[in-house]
Amino acid sequence: MPGRHQNASYIREGTRADAVITPAYTFTARLLHWTTAVLILSMIPLGVVIANEWGGSAQDSLSTTCTARSGRRSFPSSFCESSIVGRIRHDRYPMTFRRSKNSPRTPLYALLIVQPFTGWIATSAYRAPVIVFGLFELPPIWRESRAFSEQLFFVHGLIGIAIACLVAAHIGAALYHHFVRRDRVLLRMITG
Repeated sequence: MPGRHQNASYIREGTRADAVITPAYTFTARLLHWTTAVLILSMIPLGVVIANEWGGSAQDSLSTTCTARSGRRSFPSSFCESSIVGRIRHDRYPMTFRRSKNSPRTPLYALLIVQPFTGWIATSAYRAPVIVFGLFELPPIWRESRAFSEQLFFVHGLIGIAIACLVAAHIGAALYHHFVRRDRVLLRMITG
C-alpha cells in the first residue's frame, strides 16, 4: 500500500481463501481505547448515582468528591476528548478498515465530545463552579438561569443514556465478531 500506510503492520483476517488483510492496532491506539473504555464505563454509573435522589449518602459523597476534586467533570471527559482527537489525527488506516457504515463509533465520538460541553453550560447556568483538575476554574459560559440549567441537565442525562446504549452496541458488536464470526476484530484491539 502506498503512502502513509506503508509502515502499518497487518494481520490476515479469517481462515478462508478470500481472507482479507486487516491492519493491526498499535500499542498507543489500544492503550487509548482501553483507557477511554474504563473511564466511560466508570463515568456512567457515577453519573447515574449523582443525578438521582435515591443515591442517598453515596450521591452526596460522590457529588462532593467529584465536583470538589473535579474527578468526574474534568479528567474523564478531557481524556476522552483528547483520545478521540488522537485517534482521528493519528489513525493511519484507510476508511474501509476503520469503520463500517453501521459502526456506532462515529455517533459515540460525537456524543463524547458534546457531553462535557452540555454539562459545562448547564453548570454555568446554575452558577456552580467547574474546577479543572483542582488547578483552575472554568469561566461560566452561559447566563444564570436555573430553569435552563435543569432542562440542559436533563439533556445531559439523555446524552449519557445514548452513550451507554452506543457503548453496549459497541461491546455487543465486538463479542459478535469474536464468538459468532470468529474473526480477529476483538483480538486486534486486545493483542494488536
